Amino acid sequence: MKKAFILLVTMALAFVLAACGDSSESGTIGISMPTQSSERWIADGNNMVEQFEELGYETNLQYAEDVIENQIDQIENMITRGVDALVIAAIDGEALTEVLDLAASMDIPVIAYDRLIRGSEHVSYYATFDNFQVGVLKGEYIEKSLGLAEGNGPFNIELFAGSPDDNNAYFFFDGSMSVLQPYIDNGQLVVQSGQTDFQQIATLRWDGSAAQERMDNLLSGFYTDKTLDAVLSPYDGISIGIISSLKGVGYGSADLPMPVVTGQDAERPSIVSIIAGEQTQTIFKDTRELAAKAVDMVDSILKGEEAEVNDTETYDNGVKVVPSYLLAPTSVDITNYKEVLVGSGYYDESDFEE
Repeated sequence: MKKAFILLVTMALAFVLAACGDSSESGTIGISMPTQSSERWIADGNNMVEQFEELGYETNLQYAEDVIENQIDQIENMITRGVDALVIAAIDGEALTEVLDLAASMDIPVIAYDRLIRGSEHVSYYATFDNFQVGVLKGEYIEKSLGLAEGNGPFNIELFAGSPDDNNAYFFFDGSMSVLQPYIDNGQLVVQSGQTDFQQIATLRWDGSAAQERMDNLLSGFYTDKTLDAVLSPYDGISIGIISSLKGVGYGSADLPMPVVTGQDAERPSIVSIIAGEQTQTIFKDTRELAAKAVDMVDSILKGEEAEVNDTETYDNGVKVVPSYLLAPTSVDITNYKEVLVGSGYYDESDFEE
């Protein structure tokens, strides 16, 4: 009887210790994504859910469909329901100060995901790609495609930028212009519209239809008797809108070749467009890797550890420099999309069949 009692106590203690070990790694993570209108945000959300659940966490994934008030309400609801941490890809990087104050009052850590959250001290870490380098890669692609380094030109170019409420948009633009501005200054690149300031070329909410409308106006206003040779586009959805406008006036024909058109995010429609000879290039940012980094950051915080970072200088949100982990982007075009996208398992070849 005594041995049986000791065995029973030992088993009960082991069960309690195991349960305590599980609870230290469990919890609920709130994941706030901006919209489902872009393939990449769907992939980001799904990747994080899968990876958090593999570690034993529960998740609450919400999409705000690019409505700032929706995102704030959804985050407040996550806080009220008692999430243990928040991962937020902000629609407007400056609109979350009050809701982050609420999270801080509940000791809920916040990871800024891909887009920096500005104006708040309550951002623990930032997981993103090297956004300046994203822009550099696009600028370098135009430089190489047109032979600018060899002195070729002049060529006509028009510039598009991302949403002015997204901190990344400025990094993308600055990175691209670090390559292109010298060629504009020396006359090898000519912006016929004269629109080179960020505020002139910004595209609110990264809206492809707004970009298409602006491209329509540029073509009718400045290119009735001139040929457009290149378009700096910051994002695939914008690129698709630009290409629709270009095709509408005859670009993409034997007599009027499609200009060089850049992009970002390697979304499926843009890869199909690249294969078809329309869009020229995009930037691949492996959302699986970014999700893994965000998950690792949250897991470290909830275990009482410091998360791994590789940048403690770049991302000042106006209140603090947010410790960050920057991942490397990859330029993709017709020559390497199979190797980079299919070879890595990000897409299947069948994903590009119409």
